[in-house]
Amino acid sequence: MSALSLSRRALGALAALGLAAGLAACATEDPAAPAPSGAAAAYPVTVGSVTLAAQPVKIISLSPTTTEMLFAIGAGGQVTAVDDNSNFPAEAPKTDLSGFQPNAEAVAAKSPDLVVLSTDSNNVVAQLTALKIPVYVAPAAVTLEDSYRQISELGTLTGHANEASALTQRMKDDIAKLVKDVPQRATPLTYYYELDPTLYSVTSKTFIGSLFELAGLKNVADAADTKGSGYPQLTAESLVKANPDLIFLADTKCCGQSLDTVKARAGWAGITAVSKGQVIALDDDIASRWGPRVVDLIRSIVEATGKVQA
Repeated sequence: MSALSLSRRALGALAALGLAAGLAACATEDPAAPAPSGAAAAYPVTVGSVTLAAQPVKIISLSPTTTEMLFAIGAGGQVTAVDDNSNFPAEAPKTDLSGFQPNAEAVAAKSPDLVVLSTDSNNVVAQLTALKIPVYVAPAAVTLEDSYRQISELGTLTGHANEASALTQRMKDDIAKLVKDVPQRATPLTYYYELDPTLYSVTSKTFIGSLFELAGLKNVADAADTKGSGYPQLTAESLVKANPDLIFLADTKCCGQSLDTVKARAGWAGITAVSKGQVIALDDDIASRWGPRVVDLIRSIVEATGKVQA
């Protein structure tokens, strides 16, 4: 799918998911460094192509998802700067650094001993590497296992392996319980997931789509993905015809979408999801990130599914 064919909102949503990417000194010993967890106390450590001689204490995160991961594993105290879209948790040290169009010089000026990001925009990885600044890349997850792996690797790099392991286990346990509680239905419920008001959506082949499959839902956008991009733009006519049982809005904060705005769209009042009030307003941020709060997204999906009368 060409970026030029996307609406501004949809492009931003895909970028947040790390899917629009195509469109100094090394760590040193610091007596004030947070104590690493036992499983990762020994340095140097190596994850992929990244080797750290000592526990990093000046971490820069240029991805909202990795920012959430770092704070969730107890490495927040080591994070000295995050990008302008990292808005969770509230205590994250937000700056004007960009994760979409990163500036290597601006990043290097903050003397990080580890940079974490999701996309290699502007060839920033090579530029930072040339400055001998370690860079860990956590691309958009394709599966939940990708999320777990990234959390684990960040735990190893930051000295919080035990905390990372505990976090991933909690996520797995929580998701397993949520999925277990999903009502069994002879005929799967159908759903439409909205990225923006111009009707861009996701298919079952995407990370987001896979979460809905866990809840046993059938995606009405799959048939519209004739180019296999995973992110088709649907038509109002096709949606009315598909008549989904549930509609999930991932454009509530950005674009003010709600049950009322959807109901006001021409021809939409008769869609089952709309007429029965089964339109779920999601938090845009949670819906576009693959970190620890993915559990909250799955919970929203499962709770909405459970409220639909069999």
